[in-house]
This record gives sequence, C-alpha cells and structure tokens, in this order.
Amino acid sequence: MCGDRPEQHSRRTFLNVATAALTVGAAAIALPGTAGASPARGRVPLDKISIQLYSLRSLLQNDPEGTLSALADIGYRKVELAGTYGRSATEFRAILDRNHIKASSTHVGIDGDLNQTIADAKILGNRSVVVPYANFGTIAEWEAFAGRMNTAAVAFKKAGLALGYHNHDHEFHPIDGVLPYDVLTSKTNKRDVHLEIDLFWAVNGGADPVELFRRNYPRVTQYHVKDRTADGQMVDPGAGVINFPRIFAASCHNIGEYIVEHDQPTDPLNTAKVGFEYLRTVRF
Repeated sequence: MCGDRPEQHSRRTFLNVATAALTVGAAAIALPGTAGASPARGRVPLDKISIQLYSLRSLLQNDPEGTLSALADIGYRKVELAGTYGRSATEFRAILDRNHIKASSTHVGIDGDLNQTIADAKILGNRSVVVPYANFGTIAEWEAFAGRMNTAAVAFKKAGLALGYHNHDHEFHPIDGVLPYDVLTSKTNKRDVHLEIDLFWAVNGGADPVELFRRNYPRVTQYHVKDRTADGQMVDPGAGVINFPRIFAASCHNIGEYIVEHDQPTDPLNTAKVGFEYLRTVRF
C-alpha cells in the first residue's frame, strides 16, 4: 500500500509489485468499468496532488492572484508552472506564497540561458524542471538532443534541481524502426534525467504506462494525469477510459507528483476541481 511518504524500495521489491499489477490488470489500460474491479489498496496522498498551470493559462494571464486563490480553495498546495504570465519569477513567487502554494516543478527549455533558467527556478522554489516538448525528424537529431539533456542535467543538478522530460505521443512513433522515446531513455543519464509520463499522450501513442514505468524504473517520478475517451478525445481525469487505478497500483511507491492537466479545457477551474477530487478519492 502506498502511504503519505515516499518509500525507498529495492528493484526486487519493485519487480514483485509491478509483476503483480501486470497480472491483475492484464492488458486493461483503457477499459471502462475495470477501474474499480480490484480491491482498494492505496490512495494518492494529498501532498502529491498538483496541477499544471498550462491548463489555466486563459485565466492566469489576466488574474493570477484570483486563479491561484481559487486553486487553493479547491485544495491544491502544489502546482507545476509553464511560464509566469508576464510576471517576474519574484513577482509570481509572491503570489504563490500569498496563497500558500508551492511551485515544485516548472516546464523549461534547455537551449537558452541556463543560468537564468536556474536562477528563476530557485526563486520560484522548484525542486525539478522538465522539458515539455521536443520533436525531431531523425534518430540522429534525437540522439543529439539527448546529449544536450545530459549536459543541461549536470548544470541543474549542481544547482539542486532535477531535470526531467515530458512526453507527447510522437515519441512512440518509430523513425526508421526506432522509437524516439527509446533513444531518449537509453542515451540520457538515468541518474540525472527523470521522466514525467503524460498518461494521455503515452496511451494515445500506443504505449502501456505500466510497461513504461517498469522498463524505466526508478526514473519515472511524475505523472500528468489526464483522461482519454475510447475514440481519443482528451477529457478530465475520471471521465474517460484510462485505467488509472491499474497504473497507480503498479507505480505509486515511486511517484512523487500526480499532476492534473487538460490541454484545452472548456472550463479550466472545473477541470481543476474535477481532477483534484478524482485524485483525492481514487482507490487502487
């Protein structure tokens, strides 16, 4: 059972847990009605629930104070940033502090001024920074990108920050028979570059999140939790067919953040509320 605190597990312990989850879950990544089929054994601790503020970008540009206050009222105490909406890092940190919210993670680029990126991340109170997107047409370009990730990761590590990578679905589409995601994970330093798996995009690309977790253990430390209908539409967590309990049961001992996200929400604050309530109440 996953508790309120992260636990250190041996690889043998992990393999036992993952094997059991794979057996129980069979191949039910996205089958409606299967989420509650197994007895509840765990839950998502409240201090691991976060939200990617990209989901609320339409509100944050004009009213960051009111938007963050509303998130605090819902129950969020952590967020992941994707920019500071015209405010400096210092100004945005002050808004976060007034609402008793921590920005534990931020999406950043690595090809600009790393010193400034690091300085801003430190001001914002980040513990990790994550590259949100990369796309290349050749495997050689993916390999070169992995090299740049390794270089950047060393600089971030020296500053006390962990560097990660956030996937979409194209990383699971082969180029000349090779998956870009396999290149990225094999060519980056597993001790310095962690993985933030976007569960919607992974499933959309045909990947099994439990298998991704197992293959890349213990590098997967963050999830983007957004749901998918059977025909591929993005919906709020719990409103689609992704079997989150199966995924969480196999991996909860290693996941530090479950981050609610929706790329194009019709009602951002409602998405935030639905996502928080789903993660607060889901059992696995």
